[in-house]
Amino acid sequence: MVKAFFFTILFVSWLVFITFLSLFFFTGEMSVPRLNIPHIDKIVHFLFYFIFVVLGVKAVREIFKVNLELKKVLLYTVTFACSYGIIIELLQYAFTESRQGDILDVLANSMGALAGMFLVKRLVFKGWSLK
Repeated sequence: MVKAFFFTILFVSWLVFITFLSLFFFTGEMSVPRLNIPHIDKIVHFLFYFIFVVLGVKAVREIFKVNLELKKVLLYTVTFACSYGIIIELLQYAFTESRQGDILDVLANSMGALAGMFLVKRLVFKGWSLK
């Protein structure tokens, strides 16, 4: 039960983190040097949703100790991740002045979610346990 609580808190914290960074604008001088890497924002989107799926699958598998079929858990988690990414982009478009929704961000989010799904699937079939 402690393990399920830990992964649930970790997953929900990750969702809050993504939401916060996606919907709020940070003003003022930042002491962090800016990296000049082309398309870094798309890489960040990809990684955020990659981690989203990995943590989401682990949390769901821990919460529902009943052996849920991995295929269903992956499908639901990836669907939720992609839907969440679309909603965040729509919220950026409709309700923020400093951010804008971007279809390429939705694509990067979805690609990260799918990559997370393939990693989890591959690791599980190589004997890595999600339990």
